[in-house]
Amino acid sequence: MARWDIFCTVIDNYGDAAVSWRLARQLTAEHGKSVRLWLDNLQPLSALCPQVNVMLPRQTVLGVDIRHWVNTSASGVYDDTTPPADVVIAAFGCRLPETYLQAMSRQQPAPRWFNLEYLSAEPWVDSCHGLPSPHPQLPLEQQFFFPGFTPATGGLLREADLLTRRDAFQNDAGAQHAFWQRLACSPPSSAIKLSLFGYAHAPLIELLNSWANFPAPIWCAVPHSPLSTLLQAQFGEPPWQIGNVTLHALPFLSQADYDLLLWACDANFVRGEDSLVRAIWAGRPFIWHIYPQEDAAHHLKLAALLQQMNAVTSPDIAAITLEFWRHWNKIENHPYAATRWLENLARIKIAQQHWTQYLSQHNDLAHNLVQCAGFG
Repeated sequence: MARWDIFCTVIDNYGDAAVSWRLARQLTAEHGKSVRLWLDNLQPLSALCPQVNVMLPRQTVLGVDIRHWVNTSASGVYDDTTPPADVVIAAFGCRLPETYLQAMSRQQPAPRWFNLEYLSAEPWVDSCHGLPSPHPQLPLEQQFFFPGFTPATGGLLREADLLTRRDAFQNDAGAQHAFWQRLACSPPSSAIKLSLFGYAHAPLIELLNSWANFPAPIWCAVPHSPLSTLLQAQFGEPPWQIGNVTLHALPFLSQADYDLLLWACDANFVRGEDSLVRAIWAGRPFIWHIYPQEDAAHHLKLAALLQQMNAVTSPDIAAITLEFWRHWNKIENHPYAATRWLENLARIKIAQQHWTQYLSQHNDLAHNLVQCAGFG
């Protein structure tokens, strides 16, 4: 059995741990790999998967061997008695321990070494995916592996049965009712159901005020995030009511429950990489709150994703989506964008389902990694 090591330093909220954990689980469950996941911070993983014990230096959860990687420097400590794996993944360009690199250089044959990059829809990703990068001193070569939205990239994380499970849940009113009951909330059947997850700088209060007089009731589930903190500071203890908008606070959800939330809602506000990909597979309209970068580099990333999405929709729906996404990300000010978007939600849903179906025809990221590593 091929052995895989995934190293991840947690620097981007929960996203780095979330992506690494999903990949580790899929490699184990679907491809029969022996996977060690090395994380320098177990707290985010414990929030995403409550079975994880942050006090243990080593544990096995859902078939994945989880190691607490004490990585306080570039030569961070790992279990030196454990030989390198056959395939090594440095998630998001994290630096591997020097002792591990030295061990890799002595191993014959040398491990396949991948630098799993951040997700981007920008056109340059297609040409950079798969490029080699030799180590400057050691006889090692890593390969850039870019997730993406075209067949020329590494694809998106997607479990083999994900869309089947989604369809079963979305077609089962009883399962949805049980899910809402477990979260101690019960959205009215007549309401538009939204999930709200984002960063602190989102124009949330402005959004809610613009929807206060919307003709249909709006019910929002707000998982714990800076948005729920903002609402509490502004309006006190939940639940919150702003005109025709009701907001219900939720705890921070595990990955499994967050998937169900995305499936249960009519539309979703998401942030970061993992939530974005799961919102796409939900097949429902979504708004992406992109993490801001210096020199407004995130504007190009947002525009690239919108271009991918809008290639399969009508010009008027594309314009409505573009306007609202740019407003939510504070790139441009469009005071009526949120209302126009909500008024056209049914048409946006059809366009989103077409794009989701198109993307599902591509091979998923874990499959592509296994094929590229040569251990299929």
